[in-house]
Amino acid sequence: MRIKWPIALALVALLANACINDHERPGLSQENPATFREIASMDLGGEASAEIAAYDPISKRLFVVNNEATPKVDILDLTAYPTVTKLTPIDLSSMGGVANSVAVFGGKLAIALEATNKQANGSIIVVDASTLALIKQVTVGALPDMITFSPDGKYIVTANEGEPNPAYTSDPVGSISIINVADNYSVKTLTFDAFAGSLSTLAAGGFRVYGPGASFAQDIEPEYVAISSNSKKAWVTLQENNGIAEVNLEAGTILGINPLGTKDISLANNAMDPSDQDSKISLATWPVKSFFLPDAISYFSAGGNGYLITANEGDAREYTAFDEQVRVGSLTLDGTVFPTAADLKLPANLGRLRITKTAGNSGGVYNTLYGFGGRGFSIYNAATGARVYDSGKSLEEQVIASGLNLYDDSRSDDKGVEPEGVTVGTINGKPIGFVGMERADAIAIYDLSNPTAPQFLQLFKTGDAPEGVLFVSPENSPNGRSMLVVSSEGDGTVKIYQPDKW
Repeated sequence: MRIKWPIALALVALLANACINDHERPGLSQENPATFREIASMDLGGEASAEIAAYDPISKRLFVVNNEATPKVDILDLTAYPTVTKLTPIDLSSMGGVANSVAVFGGKLAIALEATNKQANGSIIVVDASTLALIKQVTVGALPDMITFSPDGKYIVTANEGEPNPAYTSDPVGSISIINVADNYSVKTLTFDAFAGSLSTLAAGGFRVYGPGASFAQDIEPEYVAISSNSKKAWVTLQENNGIAEVNLEAGTILGINPLGTKDISLANNAMDPSDQDSKISLATWPVKSFFLPDAISYFSAGGNGYLITANEGDAREYTAFDEQVRVGSLTLDGTVFPTAADLKLPANLGRLRITKTAGNSGGVYNTLYGFGGRGFSIYNAATGARVYDSGKSLEEQVIASGLNLYDDSRSDDKGVEPEGVTVGTINGKPIGFVGMERADAIAIYDLSNPTAPQFLQLFKTGDAPEGVLFVSPENSPNGRSMLVVSSEGDGTVKIYQPDKW
């Protein structure tokens, strides 16, 4: 364990009137959301030792999923913030699985635990965040991948991904579990069987059901959950399926599925670099349509309306018995649709790009090329499901223009910067979005006050492969200032960032 203190920032903090290192809670004040800077960092180990984090304002503890060696949840004490102290972790090895996600509300810590047999039902463990005493353990669906409390604390909701085994001989149904905290943690697990009859309509909108031998319900893979500010509805990304499910939490029902369509890379605003062998970073238009395939999702309000922001990471199914990925250079392209097919298939052009073999071809001849991920973020009207904004190429442009040498051209043939994490916090009464990019090792910050035209504010480097992006409001922060916690699975660091005052 080591605690890093940026020397230059420490000197600034000593000299600045807006000192973040003040141990007393100052009165809440105006902050500049374009000035987030690292205040402290702790190294929790190597790869997979810092994944998802949750903060308890009552005990002033930060809980971090750590699956580097034995499954556990690390505990970081922030009572003397900015000093960060590592406490004895919560050992999960006797629970028979590994943690995937954590969430906190009202002094309770909820842990999503997958079973040792990944295709078996998982469980949720609830403990007292201060004493760590077990409050309850309940069963949910297979592979609970994300967990969150509703804003009022009434519900705990999990996205149960239900992934198949490598041989694709066992594929549990994907599901969403709603846990009623007040009702002794009673569980209602929702599946998607009722939507099988709507497949043709959903598929026409870009929804994907394509696992070999899988039923509709088995093929669905819930990934991430966002909940409305009134705690009545939830939205769950179905990443591999390219959709978002809407859930009525009070009734315990799935209301519908919103298919997300594709991103047209032939449009100038959606330009991308598809090659890792062109010896340059070059965003250009190509005859490709890319599935959005969002990972994280977050709810926010602006102008009296509710919105959803998604990080369009992209994800391919890659198993021993089934791998949907193929490179364009290995394919037979329809010469009528692609008259310059030979040129397109060159490694410096589209030849290296990975696309899916599950769509766009007839008899092995491809007439449409479908890629993975949106290489950016999108915003949707929560009430209608309409996409009101997509970042196009602008997120990658910001990474390239940052001067921080963050764009990894070796990932151009896959999914580019791979936006994976996203959260929204309120600063000075405005919704501020934070987008974490796994392959750029960076966070981009946007003012979302106008959801149809977000304003870029800042981009900064993080640890290796940021996984968890957690915003802590000034009211809950240990020093009364907005706090962004970024946990990075690549190098096992947890970094804490805060903005300057105006």
